[in-house]
Parts: sequence; C-alpha cells; structure tokens
Amino acid sequence: MGEIVSLKRAVKIREALKKKRKVVVFTNGVFDILHSGHIQVLSRAKKMGDILILGLNQDESVRLLGKGPGRPLNPFRDRAIVLAALSSVDYVVGFKEQTPEKLIQALRPDILVKGADYKKSQIAGALFSGKVARISLKKGYSTTALVKKIQGLA
Repeated sequence: MGEIVSLKRAVKIREALKKKRKVVVFTNGVFDILHSGHIQVLSRAKKMGDILILGLNQDESVRLLGKGPGRPLNPFRDRAIVLAALSSVDYVVGFKEQTPEKLIQALRPDILVKGADYKKSQIAGALFSGKVARISLKKGYSTTALVKKIQGLA
C-alpha cells in the first residue's frame, strides 16, 4: 500500500531513492472518479521504473482547471486514500497549482508519464525530468464523460 506524503517528505524520499539508484516515475492527475483507464495508465507507468510517485491535484487545483461545477466530486483526501491503496502507486503527493510543474521541479523524476493526448510541448515539468513517456489512453474512458452520463447529459 502506498503512502500519502507532503512535498517536503516526497523530496526526502526522492533523494534517498536516487542514492539507491532506483528509477522514479512520476505521473499526475485529478482522478476524481477512478476508472479502468486510470488503472491502465498507472499500471503501465509503474512498470517503467521502481517507484511511482503520483501528483494529485488538490481541490483548489481542480477548480483552477475548470473541470466543471461541483468538481471535484470526491475531496482530495478521499481521492488520495483510494489512489494510495493501489498496488501500482507508491506515494501520493498533492499540489495546489494548476499544473504540477513546481512539484516535478522539486522531485526531478527519472521518467515523467502523461497520457498521449498531451503533446510533448504541453507537458508541464518536462524540462525537469530525465525522460518523458506518453501512454496511450483507453478509448472511451473519461471522468468528465462519466460525470455527464451520471447527470444524464451524455
């Protein structure tokens, strides 16, 4: 089971892992309603290295992204607990900004993973990681689409 940690603790963990020559993978997202598309991305990201650190948008950050009224549906702490329980996730660290760039700059992961729906030039923090990997997303899986379906809008 993973751990929910502060940025300060995450940086200390990262430094210790670097000394042990562990490959640290980082990915991020909102993960408001966890679905199999998320699980696929997280599983594939984990396989790229030894440790997966997940940057999780805090509630203020989700609102900055303009995901829609009432989002996030699940508060940060609840989303963090669910994600930390996944076998693929080693650490969850929250961030309040619109992008995880400051978090990535502080952690300097060996591999930064994002969905293939992002162009490399759009990936925040890419300059602060050793490598950027884009993973194809499971077609038809989107939390925003699920929310619309639940609301009867899809």
